[in-house]
Amino acid sequence: MASPYTVHIAQSMREIDAAQWDACANPEAGTPAGSGIGPGGDPYEAERFNPFISHAFLKALETSKSIGPRSGWTSTHILVKDAGGRLAAAAPAYLKTHSMGEYVFDHGWADAYHRAGLQYYPKLQVAVPFTPVTGRRLLAAPGHGEAARQTLLAGLHAFREKAGASSIHITFPTRSEWETLGASGFLQRTGQQFHFINKGYADFDGFLADLASRKRKMIRRERKEALAGGIKIELLTGPDIMERHWDAFFHFYMDTGARKWGTPYLSRAFFSGVGAAMSEHILLVMAKRDGRTIAGALNFIGEDALYGRYWGAAEEHPFLHFEVCYYQAIEFAIARGLARVEAGAQGEHKLARGYRAVATFSAHDIGDKRFSRAIEDYLQRERVHIDEALREYEELAPFKKGP
Repeated sequence: MASPYTVHIAQSMREIDAAQWDACANPEAGTPAGSGIGPGGDPYEAERFNPFISHAFLKALETSKSIGPRSGWTSTHILVKDAGGRLAAAAPAYLKTHSMGEYVFDHGWADAYHRAGLQYYPKLQVAVPFTPVTGRRLLAAPGHGEAARQTLLAGLHAFREKAGASSIHITFPTRSEWETLGASGFLQRTGQQFHFINKGYADFDGFLADLASRKRKMIRRERKEALAGGIKIELLTGPDIMERHWDAFFHFYMDTGARKWGTPYLSRAFFSGVGAAMSEHILLVMAKRDGRTIAGALNFIGEDALYGRYWGAAEEHPFLHFEVCYYQAIEFAIARGLARVEAGAQGEHKLARGYRAVATFSAHDIGDKRFSRAIEDYLQRERVHIDEALREYEELAPFKKGP
């Protein structure tokens, strides 16, 4: 029996109907809590609305020219359509000519390829650019399940061959997707991040009461010192966010980006574009002193989580980073009843401030089978190391021990 599905490639989100894409990306957006689709109660799989895989967010990256051929991220979104021509499944995909902006590092793999006289780039990346946030990557509309996803995977493999890409990399998928990809022959990799888990706290003091006494006192002291000298915190979302706020934040973003990783990824136009398209899903935390904005953090609001993405400051003040990025995020998440705060990649210092270590995932299909076997051996050992680290971090978590 012939398949009802056909595979297509879109070179821009502008070629894709927004409603049809979002029906695949966030099919349960707006549904009541607890009705998520995640198997085994996985909160990351059951995320009812993830802003980063929405049509609006991905389109803003493209229209602002934050991504494109000149940036080394060429949109090659894989689409599966049903017999009626409607979108049944999709994957946000990019042909890449480098390994930057992914947060799952494969520079060593690329170096080994080149030393062997092979070309590692281009490679095919299924991801949200510059965004180390767990979320669905093999997107399917309601009524289209495993058959559509298998067609999507077949489309990824076919496009890799057609484009001459060395490999396929699916970064920050959900655990269940990771397991499915492993069963389909992809190499499995794990990593770690630090997330705040909301255990139904009534308020910030309720969260502090869950901590060991020493850590509780430390956080209270840090919050007090962060706001010394008359610093005030302003929370902005929805229509309260003006272009002047984006001007100030972009200045912080450029300064921090230039100091940390050289060339910042996002253009000024991105912030205006994403702000206009989805301001209700944005939280700007701004710090002001004597009427002047001196620091800020950009967060995105999902239905189940708050995602901290970027931070910057024009002045240095003790613990201001922790207040603006971590403590304000926790307070906001508790007030909104959000299940967790994801504060981005890296950062062991988050552990002492009430964030817990959690596993992240990626899946990789390497075209050259000799290299695939070598990488698989490396990943087996790396997964053991990550598992050990997660257990150690849990032991070091600042929460009260015992019943």
